[in-house]
Amino acid sequence: MTETAAEAFDSKAFLKTLTQRPGVYRMLAADGEIIYIGKAKNLKNRVSSYFRSQSASPKQQAMVAKIVSIEVTVTHTEGEALLLESQLIKRHKPRYNISLRDDKSYPYIFLSTLHDFPQLSYHRGAKKRQGRYFGPYPSAVAVKETLRLLQKIFPVRQCEDSYYNARSRPCLQYQIQRCTAPCVGLIGKAPYQADVENTILFLEGRGSLLIDRLVEKMEAASTRLDFEEAATHRDQISRLRAVLEKQCVEGEHGDIDIIACACQGDMACVQVFFIRGGQNLGNRQFFPKMHDDNEPASVLQAFISQYYLDKTPALELLVSHALPETHLLAEVLSAQAKRSVAINHNVRGERLRWLRMAMTNADDALKARVSSKQNLYARFVSLQQELGCRDLPKRLECFDISHTQGEQAVASCVVFDNEGPVKSAYRRFNIEGISGGDDYAAIHQAVFRRFKRQQQGEHPAPDIVLIDGGKGQVAAAQKALADLAINDVMIIGVSKGPDRKAGMEKIILPDCDRPLDVTPGASALLLIQHIRDEAHRFAITGHRGRRSKAKTRSTLEDITGLGPKRRQLLLKQFGGLQGVSSAGVDALASIDGISRPLAQRIYDTFHHHDGS
Repeated sequence: MTETAAEAFDSKAFLKTLTQRPGVYRMLAADGEIIYIGKAKNLKNRVSSYFRSQSASPKQQAMVAKIVSIEVTVTHTEGEALLLESQLIKRHKPRYNISLRDDKSYPYIFLSTLHDFPQLSYHRGAKKRQGRYFGPYPSAVAVKETLRLLQKIFPVRQCEDSYYNARSRPCLQYQIQRCTAPCVGLIGKAPYQADVENTILFLEGRGSLLIDRLVEKMEAASTRLDFEEAATHRDQISRLRAVLEKQCVEGEHGDIDIIACACQGDMACVQVFFIRGGQNLGNRQFFPKMHDDNEPASVLQAFISQYYLDKTPALELLVSHALPETHLLAEVLSAQAKRSVAINHNVRGERLRWLRMAMTNADDALKARVSSKQNLYARFVSLQQELGCRDLPKRLECFDISHTQGEQAVASCVVFDNEGPVKSAYRRFNIEGISGGDDYAAIHQAVFRRFKRQQQGEHPAPDIVLIDGGKGQVAAAQKALADLAINDVMIIGVSKGPDRKAGMEKIILPDCDRPLDVTPGASALLLIQHIRDEAHRFAITGHRGRRSKAKTRSTLEDITGLGPKRRQLLLKQFGGLQGVSSAGVDALASIDGISRPLAQRIYDTFHHHDGS
């Protein structure tokens, strides 16, 4: 009988010398993997609790059985320990911790301040540019919708500086009254700045003040008998009221994040509603990764400490459950934000109504997630049964090729696990050095390149590789793996039937003369359709991008006498390739550096089929 990891780890000897100061502890398994990270006000007391068998939960006992060593980092305060714990959990994502998986940066609206005529734009990432940032917004859709509404009410330019600086005439946005054309001097600085200031008031959530000011301007314009300006302000007020009625949160005027959590088994959903300046900017849901059952309060504690690690929190957080360490968390967030941050649970009136609404959203989203996960798990079980796999497949990869008559071929590789698509693991491959239209060579190249990287440790190996194609494509994938001496991955082909209808797919196994007999109606087919369709979509998107880029480049590059600088100037002046292609000879010749013979050649390039 072999000794367990817990027996191999001498906890008594370790605890004898362990400090009682605050800090972070990391529990490691035999393979060096960090399986749990925690923080403590008193390291000795906290770590000792794991080895008192009478008080340990089943989860703790299972975890302790795997420990071979514990590393600690001493900190000055418990607050520092909380920050370090959050950073390490986000970096290592230990198996037994609650960890936030979906943590991409949030979008903002950016207003430049270095220009005479500031630009309003979508922004995501580090805030390096000098200007004002408004948000965060829950999604790119929410930002773009706000920008679209603002363009209708206050036409501040939203074009890129390179496009703006190259204009010699107003663009389409001016024609449809979504911009006042500052690029060609059709509006002065003062009236433009008035639109900018109104935009700022709106984005700051000061809608009532903004409407009051517009009413004053409308009345003043009417007094001057300037009915056109008065009508403009009237329309702005009308549109603003419609927008603010949808977004306004009754009784709120500040910045609040409303955070609610629902748990079921080893799954949880956290809903965050963003209130900025009394306006509801929308909500977003998260599904933290958990190894075992957890209480909503513990999930919220872990979520907040990780989520706000690199974000500025709102002035107040309303939470659905009382947190274990509310005071400590508020203290750390306040220090990070360099201003007071409050965390409240016991609320009444309108705030309680909003908190309940967030809870309802969390409950509904979790129920849908649980149902979806159960269905997905059943499909993986069905796939295991249909393919005769000994173990339940945990990771699937599917390859597809997209090209146009053999040109600009792109291969896609999409990845699914037991929870669905793993989009961070998707990859595309531009296929080079093969004969046009040779799908077998394209599959060989894509599979070879993907698994070469897998051998270098860039990603885990899949249990099953699906190839969109028949025997030839499957054989090509087999050869790619053989060339890399990989023989422990199952390969199957997914070939559409003669009528190419969804649901009539044929499953092709290597070295088999006939397709696999799949049980009619087996849910494994739905899983295969899903991953195959996703691979097809991802490949087509990549191919279209490559083809568009190649078309733009080759069409203008083929014109004699048109160098890179002139090509760039043409694209800027006419707003892209479509504008260049529809321009007449006179318009082309009006551009600096474009002679009339060259303008004629450019025109002929795009119109050589006319009259034929």
